[in-house]
Amino acid sequence: MSKHHAFPNSLHEAIRYFANRDSALTFLAALRWPNGVSCVACEAKNPSFLKTRRIWKCRDCGRQFSVKLGTIFEDSPIGLEKWLPAVWMLANSKNGISSYELGRALGVTQATAWFMLHRIRLAMQSRSFAKMRGSVEADETFIGGAAKFMHASKRKRVIRGTGGMDKTPVLGILERGRDGKHSRVRAVVVKNVSKRSLHGHVIAAVEKGANLYTDTTQQYGKGKLPKLYQHAMINHAKEYVRGQVHTNSLENFWSLLKRAIKGTYISVDPFHLFRYVDEQVHRFNHRGTNDRGRFVSVLAAIVGKRLTYADLIGANLSPATTQG
Repeated sequence: MSKHHAFPNSLHEAIRYFANRDSALTFLAALRWPNGVSCVACEAKNPSFLKTRRIWKCRDCGRQFSVKLGTIFEDSPIGLEKWLPAVWMLANSKNGISSYELGRALGVTQATAWFMLHRIRLAMQSRSFAKMRGSVEADETFIGGAAKFMHASKRKRVIRGTGGMDKTPVLGILERGRDGKHSRVRAVVVKNVSKRSLHGHVIAAVEKGANLYTDTTQQYGKGKLPKLYQHAMINHAKEYVRGQVHTNSLENFWSLLKRAIKGTYISVDPFHLFRYVDEQVHRFNHRGTNDRGRFVSVLAAIVGKRLTYADLIGANLSPATTQG
């Protein structure tokens, strides 16, 4: 396989380029093995390529493998000529892309497109953030249907109170940009917004001594935060900005997340919410690059992230776990 490959710069170019199965295979192989294809089992170099099956065979251990093996594409009957444009679209659609829209674009069923999108979201997931420092904002939001848009019978069944009750809490922590760099965010679905829970996530994500800005929610008050950080709070009942004290950068991220959920995905099951949060976090943190860069950043994380349909729908979990 040739090491030389052209990187598409737009969705139009990507669709045309990856329509050629050989180009798609060469492209992904070059990204996965920039120093030449190596065996996935013994890492031996220069395996033989079986053209009729479009796979490699190791000359040392005899293992046969494809470029999909050990990636989010593993065991998928969908060809790379459809997978790669799908990655491009999700990585670069500011408000996401629905499974119905992707299904129509690729000529696959809605169920297949839904499974594909969740596999791509797994590659967009990052859990290896460096600790945040400098000026950091922390805030939480609640995701769930608004009572005013529900049928009266459903509203009576699922709404038990006001505010965030019966909605899923999401905690966001944002490091403001400095030295010409964009701000970056971490967001995680949390079981509750207790002081212990929020403080634990903040302490795990933010370096000691950083400037920490939050609202005046009581969970951010007394405790470890004022001792570990230069902690300042803003009372949203009176003001939204006081010098550098605000959480407006996080509010911007929340608006992007909710716009995608309400405008594109419409209704997101709490069981899958973290996947949609990961998707929006990835796009936000890579907004400083171009379409090609965001596309490549997703493909760079496809190895070692396999997602089966049973795992996706929680078939391997106990009822108590899936309901929690």
